[in-house]
Amino acid sequence: MYHYIEVAGIKVAEPLYTLVRDEILPGLGLTDGQVWQAFAQIVKDLTPKNEALLARRDELQRQIDDWHRARKGQLHDAAAYKQFLYDIGYLVEEGEDFTVTTQHVDPEIARVAGPQLVVPVSNARYALNAANARWGSLYDAVYGTDVIPDEGNTARGKEFNPHRFIHVLAYSHKLLDDAVPLTHGSHANVIGYEVRDGELYALFDDGSEAQPQRPECFTGYREDPDTNKLLNILLVNHHLHIDLEINPDHYLGKLNAAGISNIYLESAISTIQDCEDSVAVVDADDKVGVYRNWLGLMKGDLQISFKKGDKNVTRSLEPDRRYTAANEGQLILPGRSLMLVRNVGHLMKIDAVLTQSGGEVYEGLLDGMITSLCALHDVRKTNRNHIGNSRTGSIYIVKPKMHGPDEVAFTCELFGRIEDALGLESNTIKLGIMDEERRTTVNLKECIRVARDRVIFINTGFLDRTGDEIHTSMEMGPVMRKDEMKSSTWLLAYENWNVDIGIRCGLAGKGQIGKGMWTMPNEMRAMIDAKIAHPQAGASCAWVPSPSAAVLHALHYHRVRVSERQKEIADREPAKLDDILTIPVVESPQWTEKEIHKELENNIHSLLGYVVRWIDQGIGCSTVPDIHSVGLMEDRATLRISSQLIANWLYHGIVGNEQVIECMREMAAVVDEQNAGDPMYTPMVGNFDGIAFSAARDLIFKGCEVPNGYTEPTLHEWRKVRKAQG
Repeated sequence: MYHYIEVAGIKVAEPLYTLVRDEILPGLGLTDGQVWQAFAQIVKDLTPKNEALLARRDELQRQIDDWHRARKGQLHDAAAYKQFLYDIGYLVEEGEDFTVTTQHVDPEIARVAGPQLVVPVSNARYALNAANARWGSLYDAVYGTDVIPDEGNTARGKEFNPHRFIHVLAYSHKLLDDAVPLTHGSHANVIGYEVRDGELYALFDDGSEAQPQRPECFTGYREDPDTNKLLNILLVNHHLHIDLEINPDHYLGKLNAAGISNIYLESAISTIQDCEDSVAVVDADDKVGVYRNWLGLMKGDLQISFKKGDKNVTRSLEPDRRYTAANEGQLILPGRSLMLVRNVGHLMKIDAVLTQSGGEVYEGLLDGMITSLCALHDVRKTNRNHIGNSRTGSIYIVKPKMHGPDEVAFTCELFGRIEDALGLESNTIKLGIMDEERRTTVNLKECIRVARDRVIFINTGFLDRTGDEIHTSMEMGPVMRKDEMKSSTWLLAYENWNVDIGIRCGLAGKGQIGKGMWTMPNEMRAMIDAKIAHPQAGASCAWVPSPSAAVLHALHYHRVRVSERQKEIADREPAKLDDILTIPVVESPQWTEKEIHKELENNIHSLLGYVVRWIDQGIGCSTVPDIHSVGLMEDRATLRISSQLIANWLYHGIVGNEQVIECMREMAAVVDEQNAGDPMYTPMVGNFDGIAFSAARDLIFKGCEVPNGYTEPTLHEWRKVRKAQG
């Protein structure tokens, strides 16, 4: 139990109070009394509204459940169901067309299409890695992954393999030829580059020269100040930069006729520093760690030291990159991703701050206040070294798990109150809307409308969105299997609908339209083949699991000009609401026992593999082996879909209680074996009454009871028990 500081009618846990007073506030011109007085008033005024919104969720779910129960055994009447959703206010009538009016948005949000990283801000090393992933080596990303087959004379091995590097060069030259084609010839045959009178020339061994077909692709360079020797050539395509490092004396430069020792791609254009699904934060101590790292990123002074092999390494934020502009003068490019922060949603409370009566405050209120307070350092540029984030003076907060326009409006009200408390101009705090709840999807246009002055981001997410889809229609019948869900009518319409609505509301050129995560960090060859579908779908950003994946996904944005693709999509027939409302149940399942058991195994294994790390080790995001030992980058959303699917099958008698428990025990043995090399791991077999296994059991067997199928209440309860044991 913490010692609490009483201030302004609330009680602040001492670790948080000390963090705000001693680390966050210095340099901001605010006192702790001012901050806590303002927050206490926000809590007093907005807590009843928060409670009412959650009660509204429950009431709508009750009415939907009653509707399905009353019609059990009848054919589904889609038209009547749709009208019913309008009648109860689940669906709202769309208003007239409009265009978002958000201002002061950084180009990484408004104009530059590219990869986006999502990283747990609780881990300083990961947070810095992601922030610094704005630039990445194409050579390293291709050489070090399965993009090139790891076999025969191209095997990676322990020593550098020049035969493998030949394929890296071919891959790199193909990118250059596609992104910055020359007036004749290929970059593969260039023996040198020269800059003359602000223009770039490529030289060939026959004495001929070529220039970029589009002269504007050459934008800058670096020279040795003493010798005028060319060191870097800066190219640009689709607003994404390519930096050719020239060093013929380097061992890689010697293998390249033009002496290109490395190629750096602008990669992770933006990064979501996450306080939500990828962290395990349940109390004031956890919260302070998250806020401290976010503060370091916003002040620009976050550092972490660690041992890598036999070396001590200190990592900090990368500086900006400086070049001589092609048209003279200096060109400065950001050295870091533009950082957004994802707060928690409206549901959970936390003990970091208590009301006068001892009740915990809503975590989303606290996140909004403290993450904005930290970001005030960036807005006011308090770091004299100028390692900043937003160049337009904006704060970017992504808000997850909102249900419909009223909840989006509540978030906007919260942000407005925070702006007033911190002396910020109206709409300084920009809003990213996670389109991952059914009531937000079907009312997306109106959700954007109420946030039209501050919205900068919408995106889709298969796992959470499907979890909510299952829970909303729990009473109707057994849902289809997870793999079948990926090609279901509602899901395909949902993915198109998000883009269609975003474009119709004018987000193109003003904000991001995003797609979800590639979950297999070791399967980059497959990602190269598949993930080009995201920019082709009109998405201006899509999530990737690592800096290397960001480099490789950037190739897709060189091949697809998203702004042009969005113009084409604007002319297509929009996705239909009726398709989104198609409920993914199977009226008369014909699955074999083998198919049922396989689905059960896959979902239970996924659930257990993630839960043991979350509960026992406090790890909210990691690469978790699936049942076939393929590593998947998982966060809390994977629990929602898996627990809801099994809960649905239990409820409708597809599987039985003992069948599920027996499968859990079988899969626990598999998970134990996969984690045998982890000294921090606590085996589940032989300890089926243990905390992690009990948490997994509750996630499944209480899946119908928890609000909207969320896993947070169960996870937080059991993680607190685990932490209490030490």
